[in-house]
Amino acid sequence: MIVDCAIIGGGPAGMNAALVLGRARRKVLLFDDNKPRNAVTQHSHGFITRDGVSPSEFRAIGQQEISKYPSVEMHSTRIKTVTKPGTIFELVDDNGERFEAANIILATGFQEILPSVEGIYDYYGKSLFNCPYCDGWELRDKPLVVIAENEMMASHIPKVLYNWSRDLVVCTNGHRVLNEQHKTLFHKYGIRVVEDKIASLAGKDGQLERVLFENQPDIKRSGGLVGIQWKQATTIGQDLGCEVNTMGGIAIDDFGRTSIKGVYAAGDTSTIMHSQLIFAAASGSKAAVGLNTDLIESYFAQ
Repeated sequence: MIVDCAIIGGGPAGMNAALVLGRARRKVLLFDDNKPRNAVTQHSHGFITRDGVSPSEFRAIGQQEISKYPSVEMHSTRIKTVTKPGTIFELVDDNGERFEAANIILATGFQEILPSVEGIYDYYGKSLFNCPYCDGWELRDKPLVVIAENEMMASHIPKVLYNWSRDLVVCTNGHRVLNEQHKTLFHKYGIRVVEDKIASLAGKDGQLERVLFENQPDIKRSGGLVGIQWKQATTIGQDLGCEVNTMGGIAIDDFGRTSIKGVYAAGDTSTIMHSQLIFAAASGSKAAVGLNTDLIESYFAQ
């Protein structure tokens, strides 16, 4: 059976797209391998009515709501390849099962690459985070560290985090990415910069206590933010020929349309920088509306 849309990725973007299309009476396949980027996150914030929800609870609620719409089928599998030999997209999952769809929405998200610091993954998601809007409130007024290895992150994150805590140390892990203008500005506001390489992190049960350096005394810190790098979680968009934006996300218009006809994108896979639930869910809704609008226009153009 050829469905109207196959949605690859069952996070907030993919689920919201499935919800909108289900309510529009479109036949939809939603694929989710249950390996979300935010698996280490204990609580998600900034989503009205769901502030503080765990990612697993959010996913369970979403799946329960989607299940009310009989035109949406959910599959707990990972799509391995997507091709378009003719007018229809052919999808193959890890088990070799094949599916056909007239359109697809890519909501596969991205993978995070953390700075190369020993033990950093032990603290990530517990006392070290990447989004001040998601976790800044919980870090308020604590002595914090910003670990960032590139100029954009090292110069920008401290200024944002300063709204939650004035006790900040920027650690570039041996990389000299801040110029004198950056350093002078930070010094003016009492933000210390340490360019020495980080030897390791110390703490208990994921709660950061100290940052140890190779050539200078360690410092006490109770948490902080990490400047991460991103890469697409799959190459499906690239394999289909979708154009990318300057941040490495799939380029889309205001309603999720990519450069390839019939291919739409939503969530982190396109926005990259704004990795909040509410942004992802909203983009999933927009992509669904864009796709449904195109189906309507195509029908009445016959």
